[in-house]
Amino acid sequence: MSEKEILTRLKTIVKPYVQRMEGLNDFQENTDFLNDLEINSANLVDVVLDVEDEFNIEIDNDSMEGMLTVGDAKSIIQRKLSN
Repeated sequence: MSEKEILTRLKTIVKPYVQRMEGLNDFQENTDFLNDLEINSANLVDVVLDVEDEFNIEIDNDSMEGMLTVGDAKSIIQRKLSN
């Protein structure tokens, strides 16, 4: 799966949880889920669950804690898909 496809699917997943649409319009690897998109921590758990369903992967707690930006999420997804 290409990086672009992962990023496109990630954007679709996070869209319902975004409180700050300007951040979504400028969605890129350095976009921060909490600061740029203003996704609260409870909804971030929902994002992780949706990512697991979308990509058919399992994200452990350590990986979840490291998922602060879109790029972090992309890297975790790529790593899990390659296992």
